[in-house]
Amino acid sequence: MKPRRSPRVVPLRLRLLGLLAVLVLGVGCPCVKGPVNASPGLRWWLFSNFGAQRVCPEMTKRGAPLKLTPTGNTIGRFFPTRCQTEIHDDRKSMTLHFGGTGFAWTPVAGRVGFSVDTSIEYKFDFFMGDHDIYVWAKQPQILRGPDFQVSYVENKVVNWGLKTPAGWMVDQFGSQIVSSQLASGFTVLHGDSGDDFTLGILVPPQKPKHPFDTSKGERFVFANETTEIRANQMDFLGPFEVADDEQALFFRMRVEGPAVEALLFPRGTGDLWREALQKGAPLGPPPGPPITGFALQPGVDLKKRIPVRKGQYYLIVDNSAAVGQVSPPWNPLAVVGGAAAVVSYVAEIGDEDDEF
Repeated sequence: MKPRRSPRVVPLRLRLLGLLAVLVLGVGCPCVKGPVNASPGLRWWLFSNFGAQRVCPEMTKRGAPLKLTPTGNTIGRFFPTRCQTEIHDDRKSMTLHFGGTGFAWTPVAGRVGFSVDTSIEYKFDFFMGDHDIYVWAKQPQILRGPDFQVSYVENKVVNWGLKTPAGWMVDQFGSQIVSSQLASGFTVLHGDSGDDFTLGILVPPQKPKHPFDTSKGERFVFANETTEIRANQMDFLGPFEVADDEQALFFRMRVEGPAVEALLFPRGTGDLWREALQKGAPLGPPPGPPITGFALQPGVDLKKRIPVRKGQYYLIVDNSAAVGQVSPPWNPLAVVGGAAAVVSYVAEIGDEDDEF
């Protein structure tokens, strides 16, 4: 049996201080942590010179979950596709200019596709703890936008009303979803078990709450959340980056509600499909074949290890009869949001010979 290797992963949530920890700081040395934590000027110098340039590359690698409430289930995703940073040494802050596209489900409009651009100035700081580095984006100030544009509304009555007060309400609701996520600040944790991300500011040793316990094991955690997928809808989990041909994606999943199907696609295929749906394409077969697929049965915990080559991948969860082999039963309440599948999952990366 070949020797075990530590998973070589390119973290997907702002690897701002992983680079610092390895190349500059030496996380395990108390003689470094004390002076860094005690000096705001030193922390800013380290961040602005070694971490800030990683923000945009990392922002454009992952979708951001959208929720109606901070502790609610995911009901949509925002995918940044363009990003630019400005460093302000005089006030020790950084402005992010970024935009992208996404989708969300609403009780009135159904599936909504949108694009958004915005500029937000953050105060960045970090803290070196015994086991984790906390990176904070604090005191956000929206400088522009969010400039929100609806590209598609599933409910044709609402879609017809986009230029009426009803349409204005849809626009405003979408803007509230996006702005509440971007303007609430966030915390990134970097440690031996991988990276973690949550909206809002966590104070050490606080940790984000997740539906699965990932306190054991050597794999890196990409995502640990609960998503709510309505009838005749799908969710695009990821993309998840695999950095080595000898690695595998690991999924632990459970569903409450109807059975659904999970399909793994390369990012290129997934992006084409997602963008078409956001612009109003009917739900139907994908633009290319999946790498693999599997069913999720209600009330059954599922573990899946999928060896894949280096690259980026979506796991797309489908709650419809239009895609794949699983067809949810007909439900008269589907048109008003019934028959939802609530999927809790954790996505990890590890060596292809790792055991669960």
